Amino acid sequence: QIQLVESGGGLVQAGGSLRLSCAASGRTFSSYAMGWFRQAPGKEREFVAAIIWTGGSTFYADHVKGRFTISRDTAKNTVYLQMNSLKPEDTAVYYCAAGGTVQPRPPYYYDIDYWGKGTLVTVSS
Repeated sequence: QIQLVESGGGLVQAGGSLRLSCAASGRTFSSYAMGWFRQAPGKEREFVAAIIWTGGSTFYADHVKGRFTISRDTAKNTVYLQMNSLKPEDTAVYYCAAGGTVQPRPPYYYDIDYWGKGTLVTVSS
């Protein structure tokens, strides 16, 4: 089993930045991918970004390309999501994900094995 704990959410004004963190614990997962999804009120959960743990290849949803950056610290078993130029439409609960399948085309990241409990990001206009 892998446990995922997100942190870093909060309230920010439009145009601002936040950095989310997701610390993973449990069995080794060097062969896994990790990533972020989000779910806005009344909407389905959607893919945001993913990273392949070994090698660090990254994948992004079109609506965050150029604004968000996913990275990982292999020594800390932690994945990050740096979010810049935030917009009110980025308001959502952001979930960390691990395992699953990553591909370089939509849906990019699916069949997730592990989920975090989520962290709320609110962007005010």
